[in-house]
Amino acid sequence: MRGALLSAAMLAAVSACSALGQQAHLHHVHLNSTDPDAAIAFYTEKFSCEKASFHGKGSVWAQKSWLFFDKVAAAPPHETDSPIWHIGWGAEDMQATYKKQVESGTKFQTPITDISDLANFKGFFYAYVDGPDHALIELNTAGHHNFGHLHLFSANTKAAAEWYARYFGVKPRIPQSQEPRMYRGFQVAPSASFTIDNVNVILFPAKYRGHERFRTTRGTVFDHVSFSVDALDPLFERMKADGVRILEQPYKLKGSDQRAVMVEGPDQIAIEIVEGHAHNP
Repeated sequence: MRGALLSAAMLAAVSACSALGQQAHLHHVHLNSTDPDAAIAFYTEKFSCEKASFHGKGSVWAQKSWLFFDKVAAAPPHETDSPIWHIGWGAEDMQATYKKQVESGTKFQTPITDISDLANFKGFFYAYVDGPDHALIELNTAGHHNFGHLHLFSANTKAAAEWYARYFGVKPRIPQSQEPRMYRGFQVAPSASFTIDNVNVILFPAKYRGHERFRTTRGTVFDHVSFSVDALDPLFERMKADGVRILEQPYKLKGSDQRAVMVEGPDQIAIEIVEGHAHNP
């Protein structure tokens, strides 16, 4: 994202969020699964993360944030008409990591692929793991082997990035050029991204998949994402005043005194906002 600049609108959005004393953090990614126990075992065996308990419920702790799993009776939809595309882990030596995964029986939707020309980084590889319930999980060349990114689709990546800046205080990277760009027959720009804690959130143009309309994430394999703030009420009031769609009024997380609210973000992504930040007790 060379040459990316914060626009005056984005600076104002970040300043407004800072004025509320709100610096959001990533709290969790929430998945639907036909077998949560098996899913937890898979993630903790295959990737850098650990089994842990969140208020008595089996979960996955991935360095600074959580993966939660809800049991569902039927396989949740996993098609790419959801704005949540996939989650990803890094690999210092991608070729060795891929070989080890294959030898351990990991199934891949996309085998190891060299995209050095796209990444402008020689020796940049990626592969897509076919995870539990067909959740898409990327492994890619990185300077670490941790939970490292969340990849989203958006019909308007610039507007979506500015939305996250306004409400969560992130500083998005938006290229000056908003012209479409193709790579191997797929549209990969204009895109945008922002870092929250140790996770890079990437916003990719919806036309990569040939469409600009989405289903809600609720009920799909990646049900929603969650950000946390120090104080819920000021942000909730601002969102209501701005006309943000409220999916669920404030409630308490199961087994906890922590308050939360569910809203609809850009492109019908469901976002749970939690009061109080993620930690592994």
